[in-house]
Amino acid sequence: MDGIIQVTGKVKYPITIDPSVWIFDDRRIDLDTYFDVYKRKDNSLADYTKSVSKQWDKEITEGAQIPETGKKKFEKQKVLEGTFGMKLGPFLHNSEPDEDAEYLLILADGQEYRIPLEESYGLIACFSKKGKPLRGDGPIHLYFSDGSNKENPIKKVASFKVI
Repeated sequence: MDGIIQVTGKVKYPITIDPSVWIFDDRRIDLDTYFDVYKRKDNSLADYTKSVSKQWDKEITEGAQIPETGKKKFEKQKVLEGTFGMKLGPFLHNSEPDEDAEYLLILADGQEYRIPLEESYGLIACFSKKGKPLRGDGPIHLYFSDGSNKENPIKKVASFKVI
C-alpha cells in the first residue's frame, strides 16, 4: 500500500499512518503561515492584547459585525489550495514508546535519520502542497517544529522506528 507509513520498534502498539486522510482532520496545520507564526511566538501575548484592544475599540465605535456567510466557502477553498501538515506527537504518543526508547529512526529516500525521541514529538509531517497530495517525493515531508529545515525537509519518508 503506497503512502502508508508504519511506526514500529520499541513501542507497545505498532501503528499505521495514512496521510491521505489527514485533510479531514481538524488538527491539521496550515504550513503557509505556521512557521511565520512560530517565529513571532515570543511576542504573542503583546500582539494578542493589541489585537483584542483594537477589535474592542472598533466594536465600540462602529458596532459589532455580523459574521459572513462565506466563511464555509473560504475554508473549503483553503483546503483545496493550501499546504498542510500534522504534528507527529499524537501518533507517537498513541504508539506508547517503551521507557528505554531514546530515538526515532526515520527511513527516508534510502537514508536513515536518527532524532531524539523527545524532539521527534514536535516534528511536522507535511502531507499536502498547494492542495495536492505529495506523490512524487512523498507521502510526507518532515519539518522540525522551529522550521530550521523549511527549505530542505526530509522527503520520501517510508517508515518510523522507535529505538
